[in-house]
Amino acid sequence: MGELNTAERPLAPAPSLRELFFGMLQVALSAFGGGLSAWSERIVVEQRRWMTDEEFLTGLTVARLFPGPNQINMAVYIGANFRGLKGALVALAGILLVPFSFLMLLGLAYFYLHEVESVGAVLSGVVAAAAGMALSMGFKIAGQYVRDPVAVVLATCVFLALNNFHQRLIPVILVSGPVAMAWYWPRRGRAGARP
Repeated sequence: MGELNTAERPLAPAPSLRELFFGMLQVALSAFGGGLSAWSERIVVEQRRWMTDEEFLTGLTVARLFPGPNQINMAVYIGANFRGLKGALVALAGILLVPFSFLMLLGLAYFYLHEVESVGAVLSGVVAAAAGMALSMGFKIAGQYVRDPVAVVLATCVFLALNNFHQRLIPVILVSGPVAMAWYWPRRGRAGARP
């Protein structure tokens, strides 16, 4: 008998504060070289089953709308979603505490070794891996929404506004965000709405 895919498996119980800390630490330590959103989705949705794809993408959208690093915002969103203020603080500590300390040491090492040729070559490889992870996340998001023509139209309009017409990000968000929220606002009897 085949293994159930991610969408068919039941969600895990709400994580404890300890699980939140170590889950966010796992996200932070998995994403050397970038691709944090992809690793976050893999850990939170696929491995730990704390959220559905839709819940995760909603959280990621909210995280991207607020100023600051997306995954720090996402950690706060996930922690607060399950355990309120304590959960937000614990998830924030998980994603920042150990990685920040480690990055400070790496920064110090880079300061002394940045002129070594092999260090530059290693960093080039890390950039290529990060680009692959970002592309992977893009395909997962596209697969989730490709059957929704309104989502495709909204995504296309935002892409064209930013890349082809060189509009600024903030005005595009201020227009497209409310349009998307109004369209997807839960309505009684609407198909796909969660109870």
